[in-house]
Amino acid sequence: MSELAAFMVVSTFKEGTDMKEVMAVVEDEKAMVKVLQSEGRIGSIRLAVPHGKVFLDVFATDTEAAGDTVRELPMAKWWDLVVYPLSGTA
Repeated sequence: MSELAAFMVVSTFKEGTDMKEVMAVVEDEKAMVKVLQSEGRIGSIRLAVPHGKVFLDVFATDTEAAGDTVRELPMAKWWDLVVYPLSGTA
């Protein structure tokens, strides 16, 4: 397996997202986060609720894989993603 690099993925809720739908998948989201954390693919997650943003520490082989990891989360269908490689990584 290739060495994993660190990324910050900034996820912004898309315009018009129905937050009732988002809240309906919170437990599924938590469960999937635990799986990805146990696999070493996601680290901490920070919320900026007033700004509609979620910041995820992701560990992947490249930016495409980092985005793919985040898209495994149930809430990702409501997010626009921007993937940033962190200093000293891919």
